[in-house]
Amino acid sequence: TKTPSMRKKLITIRENLYIAMRAIRSNRLRSALTMAIIAIGIMAIVGISTAIDALSSTITESFSALGAGSFSIEYRYRAQVEGSSKRNINENYISFNNAMDFKERYKVPATVGLSIRVTGNGIVKYNSNKSNPNVRILGVDENGIPTRKMNIDRGRNFSVREAQNGGYVAIIGEDIVKKIFGKDNPLGKFISISGGRYEVVGILESKGSAMGMSQDNVVFIPISTARANFIISRPNVSITIVPDNIRTLDLAQNEAEGVFRIVRRLTAKDENDFEVVGSDSMANMLLENISIVTLAAMLIGLITLGGAAVGLMNIMLVSVAERTREIGTRKALGARSSSIRMQFLFEAVVISQMGGIIGIVLGIILGNSITMITGGAFIIPWGWIIIGVLICLGVGVASGYIPANKAAKMDPVEALRYE
Repeated sequence: TKTPSMRKKLITIRENLYIAMRAIRSNRLRSALTMAIIAIGIMAIVGISTAIDALSSTITESFSALGAGSFSIEYRYRAQVEGSSKRNINENYISFNNAMDFKERYKVPATVGLSIRVTGNGIVKYNSNKSNPNVRILGVDENGIPTRKMNIDRGRNFSVREAQNGGYVAIIGEDIVKKIFGKDNPLGKFISISGGRYEVVGILESKGSAMGMSQDNVVFIPISTARANFIISRPNVSITIVPDNIRTLDLAQNEAEGVFRIVRRLTAKDENDFEVVGSDSMANMLLENISIVTLAAMLIGLITLGGAAVGLMNIMLVSVAERTREIGTRKALGARSSSIRMQFLFEAVVISQMGGIIGIVLGIILGNSITMITGGAFIIPWGWIIIGVLICLGVGVASGYIPANKAAKMDPVEALRYE
């Protein structure tokens, strides 16, 4: 049951809120401009943070699909400085012979897959149908597809013989099936790639899009066939290793580094001209860069909110000056200083919260619009919504306290004399 004192406090709060809303309506333009500035600041924080949260989730999912227990060996460019003791004794890429030599020497229980990028703008034809010139064509060995954590939905994988001897067979993604085969069953059919005829022996399980790029718009052919039939400007071979036991991951990486140094004929004094990269290393690097963007966005938003706070304080000071006689009248009729202070604080908080709500809504729309472009899922950033509301509350209290305190300390006699 509410006590009389509680009822009195609730009535006072309701009256002050009513007076604050009436004051905001009477100064629509000034209030609207301040709300707009606050909304822009909150929109920048919530919008960019929403997009980045969704993008981070997409990156994490995309790279986790590559397998948490895998790693790869990639070429690392090493500039040669004149007069330096560094030796450049190898090609500026990982050659097929390097990859095969490593595969033979590496004795840790693991699956080793090789792949080479042929082109990213290939055209695939079937009878009179052809794809857009944006098909990724890769050459792989018999382990290339499994080590990429891709599954074959229908058909089969390449055999060791096909991978080593250069068979004219292909495994295609679901996008290729839809674009050039329609309702026909692709298995056993022949497709044309750069004039060569390849029998379709497998169809990949659909993986959808990642960061706005379809993972199903791809064709795999045997790596030996790719090397023999395509002119590859930089024939760098990627080596992916998946240890049989994930607990031996660190050991497997160290062993791979040691074996590949032997393959690359590096001495103890030579630095690595390659790097062993964990499946999550690139994801972590991207997430670190994204965190910098997040901090920059928050800084921009906070600077905007700082300007909005100054503007709100000026508006409240002007409002106090304009309503000096009203304050004097209320005090003469018995209004307490705390009630006057509460009235102006409510006014500042209401303006900031209304601007914050507009900014949060616009931020969610902006952030998810960017997310949809990159192929991410729609999210509602509850954490950032709460942060936005608290920031706006802080802006309102900080901006309104000085003007509210000034109004509360006014002498009623002097206030009534004010012209």
